[in-house]
Amino acid sequence: VQLVESGGGLVQPGGSLRLSCGASGARYSNSCMSWFRQAPGKERETVATMHSGGTSTLYADSVKGRFTFSQDNAKRMLYLQMNSLKPEDTAMYYCALRGVTWVGLCPHNPAWYTDWGQGTQVTVS
Repeated sequence: VQLVESGGGLVQPGGSLRLSCGASGARYSNSCMSWFRQAPGKERETVATMHSGGTSTLYADSVKGRFTFSQDNAKRMLYLQMNSLKPEDTAMYYCALRGVTWVGLCPHNPAWYTDWGQGTQVTVS
């Protein structure tokens, strides 16, 4: 599966951005999908995780209530709506997924995911 992110950019604190992630290539019947981010000098961290069945979307405490993870299965798109952005949200954002055989909770460890996009930079300043 090939993933391509878009939608990053420079935004003022309090502003909003919507990141998009388009998938192409092989299709999974079920998959775990996540958004991760990595700031310079820091480890990659999980932003949000969701199963393709739409169950149990989990968010990092730092983004809960501000970010929304959604999908459009027909278009094979993932979205991350980011509102009330803060300078500490500045990072490279990546979408990732992995085909699975179950429906339910998904791992949030980035090392577990097999398919990654190239990332899109978000700068809040």
